[in-house]
Amino acid sequence: MKNIKLTGYRRPNGKVGIRNHLLVMPTVACANETVKAIAEKIQGAIAINHQHGCSQLGRDSEQTKRTLIGFGSNPNVGGVIVVGLGCETVLAPPVAEAIQQKTGKPVEYLIIQETGGTDRTIEEGIKVGLDINNQISKCQREPIDLSELIVSLECGGSDVTSGIAANPAVGEASDLLVQKGATVILSETTELIGAEHLLASRAVNDTVKRRLLEIVKRMEKKAIEMGVSITGANPTPGNIEGGLTTIEEKSLGCVYKAGTSPVAEVIEYAETPLQRGLVIMDTPGNDIESITGMAAGGSQICLFTTGRGTPTGSAIMPVIKICGNPKTCKTMKENIDLDVSTIILGEETLKDAAKRIIQEIFEVVNGKLTLAEAKKMHGFAINRIGPTM
Repeated sequence: MKNIKLTGYRRPNGKVGIRNHLLVMPTVACANETVKAIAEKIQGAIAINHQHGCSQLGRDSEQTKRTLIGFGSNPNVGGVIVVGLGCETVLAPPVAEAIQQKTGKPVEYLIIQETGGTDRTIEEGIKVGLDINNQISKCQREPIDLSELIVSLECGGSDVTSGIAANPAVGEASDLLVQKGATVILSETTELIGAEHLLASRAVNDTVKRRLLEIVKRMEKKAIEMGVSITGANPTPGNIEGGLTTIEEKSLGCVYKAGTSPVAEVIEYAETPLQRGLVIMDTPGNDIESITGMAAGGSQICLFTTGRGTPTGSAIMPVIKICGNPKTCKTMKENIDLDVSTIILGEETLKDAAKRIIQEIFEVVNGKLTLAEAKKMHGFAINRIGPTM
């Protein structure tokens, strides 16, 4: 691993970001269009939309709130405007206050009903946003350490090449990152089914082992309670067309991304890791929901393997697409950051491909845009637990 100087933005709470975004965020779907209108008038601002924040109960409402707070707290975000309607379940003031207390970054909130309607809220939002933008534009990059990074792992549009090229290469890179003190998050609980015993055998203690087996059992139970087989949605039709036949086969390929490091911790969706090393987050297999959860957990960068190809990105977190399928690397060249089909073609070893992945991480950390970033693929979706009331 080359000794490359890494730089980032040091936040008031000591965390480091590799981007310096102004995030405009609704607490409820009713504020989506207002948020969009504010961000459009502020250069560089990023707006997210979602369909949640009201008519949710218990853990579901708590998870939405936790995700929004975590997303706004991500160190890649320099400042935040939180916009609410005023009568929703997840209210804007406590979300904004939690982000500010957790991070010390500039955060403001607006409530449409109290400001006097959408037009006035947009006008006030632009004013507030320009002020925050001016503040965060003064932030300068400074040296950071690799150990300060949280790297998330995701796979989507998988095929047979994912499990024999892209995922093992990422696994090699994951081990290198962990050895240097970084934190790596493995996600997609649905894609641990059938391979959970392999990860459980690597748990650092019995508590972590029990938690790992618990989240897998819980995910299976959710499907059973719906009266369907989980295989109705996983593997997907595209996975099957790409050569994957069973969920166990898909899972065995998926866990390769985690390398061989011990499993240090198992956390809930959108929670921040407390341990360094390899961490497992309980997320669904849905790409955007999973990526959103890891970004809300503080991940600054994502390694995303794909066999069939996907343009998926994140609103605030650079997503590096890695593909081991020679055909996909050609047909979806505009969406693939790293071609590791060289492994299948016998032109490169897994270890050499892993070194290229690490090199790409370093360059993206230092400011290189991923293809998803350059194309403004600002994906955001919150995992839903229960029904709308």
